[in-house]
Parts: sequence; structure tokens; C-alpha cells
Amino acid sequence: MAGTASIHAQISGYLDHLVVEKGSSPHTLAAYRRDLDRYRRYLEAAGVTDLTGVSEAHVEGFRADLATADPDTGRKALAASSVARALAAVRGLHRFATRDGVTDVDAASAVSPPTPPKRLPKAVPVDRMIAMIEAAGGTETDTEPARLRDRAMLELLYASGARAAELISLDVDDLDGLDRPEGGSVILRGKGGKERVVPLGRPACEAVGAYLVRARPALAVKGGPALFLNARGGRLSRQTLWNVVTVAARRAGLTQEVSPHTFRHSFATHLLDGGADIRVVQELLGHASVTTTQVYTLVTVDTLREVWAECHPRAR
Repeated sequence: MAGTASIHAQISGYLDHLVVEKGSSPHTLAAYRRDLDRYRRYLEAAGVTDLTGVSEAHVEGFRADLATADPDTGRKALAASSVARALAAVRGLHRFATRDGVTDVDAASAVSPPTPPKRLPKAVPVDRMIAMIEAAGGTETDTEPARLRDRAMLELLYASGARAAELISLDVDDLDGLDRPEGGSVILRGKGGKERVVPLGRPACEAVGAYLVRARPALAVKGGPALFLNARGGRLSRQTLWNVVTVAARRAGLTQEVSPHTFRHSFATHLLDGGADIRVVQELLGHASVTTTQVYTLVTVDTLREVWAECHPRAR
């Protein structure tokens, strides 16, 4: 059995491994750090000071603790999806410790995360999606550069199905062929740094082109490669993107909750509704497995059922 470093040091080593070897995103690392810090505190409260002292019972106890509310402290029970995420971090930590020779036995290997309830993505109808894009305006100020930037971001979100992190990490050089009659393309870098090329239609090309020519030069006070910039010339943040989407949804009169991921859901659902092959949609979304993409087929079946119930003479 190797080493008896503190749990804090062992967690730090695992997070470094995720950065260097796995290319995990900053968002994933932040979530894993929070979950593993809570795991460390749980183990230390149980008198465990390094991973060699962890048993399967400790991991099971942590899983139960996550799903249990504490009236004394006001701590709420985590949802099944949050428990599953935290257990994924814990299982990854123990698997890494075993492979690295820190522990002889993987104490978490037999502890399964709960199965989250299947929640179908909520797509926005095409007309409402267009209304949101057209309602995009400056949220920092109502200047022309901000309006053009926000319109370009929402057009690009809907045209490409990009994740929020993929959109804000785009550089100018990731775009190609914006002035071609048939449309251009964008390189998106997904989980694990995997790249995919997604075509862009004329509306997105024109909106991004207008931003590049008429708005970005006014925002680019610092220089640098970032495509979408804030009012100070830095790369746009996730929070600003969320604000842009929220304001556009409100201006368009949408009552449902809308996020940047809603654009991704709608992108996939509208493609499948239009007859796209599911494996093509899988590639466009950057899913490693078609199983992940299949959740959108359930949405389109529901849509078909609604149309059938409304229109078929023998539906009632």
C-alpha cells in the first residue's frame, strides 16, 4: 500500500489528473471540487484522515447523507441528479487512487449512484425561438455593439446547438466561410476537448458577420482572440450569456424558464422534427453515444401524439 497523504492532498492530485490527463472543463472541475470537499468533510467527521481508511460503508453513508435533509442546520436533501453527480466524483477519486497505488481496494466501486428521473428537454417552438432571437438586445447597455453581439450569440446558439461553455470559449478563428452563399461553419470544442465542425445557415452567418464588422472592433479594447466580448473587452462570461438569454425571453413574452441549454434542446428537437437522422444530430451535438441523443426522440413522439390527437377524426 502506497503513501498516507491527507485526503485534501489526494483530492488535489485527482483534480490535477482531470486537468492534465482528461482535459476536463473548468465548470466540471469546480463541481467536482465542491462535491469532493463535502466528501472530505464527511470523512474527517467520521475520523478518516486518508483514503486508505475509507470503506464501502463510508461511501454508502456519504451517499445517504447527500440525500438526507438536516433540520438542525437547514441543509436540504440533494436531488437524485445532484447525488449522482457527487457519487461520480467520489467514484472517480477512488478509482484514480487505486490505479495510482494509493489504495489497495476501490472502496466506491460497488456503490451505485441513484437513477435520476428522466426529464424530457423542453424545446421552444420555432416561432417563439425566432421571436427570442429578434428580441435580443444589449443587457449591459443598450448600445449598438451590445445589441449586435447579443443577436449574434443567440443566432449562433440556435444554429449550432452549442453548449454555453462552447459558445463563450469560441475564438474568431473558429469561424469559417461566413460570406459564402451556402453558409459557413464553426468549430466547437466539447467535453474532453473533442472538436466538431457544425454548419451555419445564412441568418447566423449574417448576424455574426454584422457583429464582427460593426460591433466587435468597438468592444475589443484589449485585443485577443475571443469572439464574444464584454463591455470591458474581455471574454464574455457564462453569467452574461445567461442574462442575455433571460432578457431576450422576457422581451419575447415567453413564460417558461429559458436558459442557453434551451437553445440546444430546441436545435436538436427541431432537426428531428424536420426529418434529420438521429446519428447526424448526435454528431452535431457532440454526444459520445447515440443513447444520449435518443431522449430527443421522445420529445418528437409527444409532438406527433399532440398533432394526431388534435387533427385525426377518430382521435376522440
